Amino acid sequence: MLLIRGSAHGTTLTGTLFERGERAPTFRGAPDEDAPYVWVCDEFYEVESGGSEMEVDGRSMNVAFESPMPRGFDTRQQAVGAAEEHVRTQFARIGIPPADVEIEIEKAEPGAEI
Repeated sequence: MLLIRGSAHGTTLTGTLFERGERAPTFRGAPDEDAPYVWVCDEFYEVESGGSEMEVDGRSMNVAFESPMPRGFDTRQQAVGAAEEHVRTQFARIGIPPADVEIEIEKAEPGAEI
């Protein structure tokens, strides 16, 4: 499994890419179990009120989280590309330019503490 982490402006978002042969979590909306690569990560956006308070670049904002939408892919290259795009998109939704997001990919053992 790969942890794909984006960092920018003092905040970080990490998602998990389950690779061929690893068991991805199963829940409503999960992709076909036969997908060789499965990406799972939170989605969030800024809201006027409610949500969770978060500080980005010294500015406090409220952020609402959506249920993760797992996605299945046929190749590792497709999965990693989509994961990087997903992470950059989440930062853009709270006003951080995608180009400012630094992506880090870390190999982790299945069942490891994330």
